[in-house]
Amino acid sequence: MWRHVTMSAAMVLACSGSALAQDAVFGANIGGFLVKGEDGRERNDVLRQNLSFLDFDLADFNGATFGGDVLVSVGSFVEVGAGVNFYQRTVPTIHSEFVDEDGSEIESDLKLRNIPVALTARLFPLTRDARVQPYIGGGVQFNRWRYTEVGEFLDFSNGEIFRDSFTDEGMEIGPVIVGGIRFPVGGNALIGGEWRYSTAKADVDPSLGFFGDTLDLGGNAFLFTVQFKLR
Repeated sequence: MWRHVTMSAAMVLACSGSALAQDAVFGANIGGFLVKGEDGRERNDVLRQNLSFLDFDLADFNGATFGGDVLVSVGSFVEVGAGVNFYQRTVPTIHSEFVDEDGSEIESDLKLRNIPVALTARLFPLTRDARVQPYIGGGVQFNRWRYTEVGEFLDFSNGEIFRDSFTDEGMEIGPVIVGGIRFPVGGNALIGGEWRYSTAKADVDPSLGFFGDTLDLGGNAFLFTVQFKLR
């Protein structure tokens, strides 16, 4: 009896695994990430505060992103899955109000990195097997972030200029919305485009002396996608 039950369970697991593999979609993406502008950030946001005395533009933080996803179908109209992306940008700045004693600029770099891991569900109104497959969905995103200011700094208490580096990092969770369209190419391949909007706010360490209390990690991503269905 136990042998029969064990064999039956093994057959069920094997069939389930086979069905899951047939409905799995593996994909890669590459595109651009656009950070939130000044009007979309809190007054105490670090980057917004830095604009008051450093010469740079928030659009300088717009940069490339790339990653991949694994999706599994739940019927003909829904896919659920997980994905990870990578974004990193370094923006050079100069002090907009003061210079060194020899007339040279006070230079520093602002570095922002984010590795978001997203758990999402996607609805395909025309089914996931149609010749044209638009979709919309959303989920939750885990943002592994790191922010650094490195270079020359002005000590306002005594007017001295010194070199140093200040880094904060952590994990913040926030919602993500996705929308896109994809097209079957050949037997198992799909190509398409996708938009993602995410929002998350990190609280930075006040002991580091940043000119702000928060760091907005949100923005828009526009991606070119390539996917493969397992048959």
